Amino acid sequence: MRALLVVNPKATTTSERARDVLVRALRSEFDLTVEQTRRRGHAMALARDAAADGVDVVFTLGGDGTINETVNGLMAGAPVETRPALAVVPGGSTNVFARALGLPKGWAEGASVILEALRTGRVRTIGLGRADDRYFTFCAGLGLDASVVRRVEQARLRGRTSTPALYMRSAVTQYFTAMDRRHPAITLEQPGESAESELSTVIIQNTAPWTFIGDRVINPNPDASFDLGLDVLALRRLRVPSTTRTVTQLLSRHRQPHGSQVVRLHDIAEFSLVAERPQAFQLDGDYLGEREKVRFTSVPGALRVIC
Repeated sequence: MRALLVVNPKATTTSERARDVLVRALRSEFDLTVEQTRRRGHAMALARDAAADGVDVVFTLGGDGTINETVNGLMAGAPVETRPALAVVPGGSTNVFARALGLPKGWAEGASVILEALRTGRVRTIGLGRADDRYFTFCAGLGLDASVVRRVEQARLRGRTSTPALYMRSAVTQYFTAMDRRHPAITLEQPGESAESELSTVIIQNTAPWTFIGDRVINPNPDASFDLGLDVLALRRLRVPSTTRTVTQLLSRHRQPHGSQVVRLHDIAEFSLVAERPQAFQLDGDYLGEREKVRFTSVPGALRVIC
């Protein structure tokens, strides 16, 4: 079998020695080509070329951003029946997609599970989400959560390490100093349904969980699934009491977010978000700029993954 390994050399939890060990293990099983990403968007191009070239499996060693680019490259290539299967080796700081597939969060344990899955034929077909013309594997966001992602990425460019504490500090700072909490700008429009207006922030999930804080699962929409449509959690006005209550619910292992300022939708095939002013936008934890309108659709049975 032919395989491609896409390596993000800046992956936060692997070393050059670890990458060498992984390459040797994969070469014992596959006719392997190894490519390191050199710029943003490079993984997408590598995966697209691999699909066009008839590669059987594309491995990634990196975080969720590397996986997102790789998935978008694969989706631009052959039909799902002949599209390369995706195998993700956890290499980032959070590894939400890999953990949603049931893989261990460490790269060594994850690689071992993937190799065993390949030997026994454990392949699963999953659905994806799509935001305009870009696919996502587990989450998207417009508003506050995307603004936090932007702030974290800016901190990382200054040399900070991505940690749960950095995300928490960024969220508090963004909420109190940089959000227009009095004038919600987002409207959710769904075919055949009444519009939900005056929303401050919207979280979209293609699976559960949404993210992790260390080992703690954060699950706004626990019923979200790769096998269903998209789930949505939206907050109306970000008043301190109601926002504090929602955050407390999010951090609880047993309570789902609810209340007068919470909007939740389950298993949605398509909808659009329209904003009165530009809003921060993220897919799979990568900040993609500001948007005033995004159309979301569920894409069932889109991708074969090793799990």
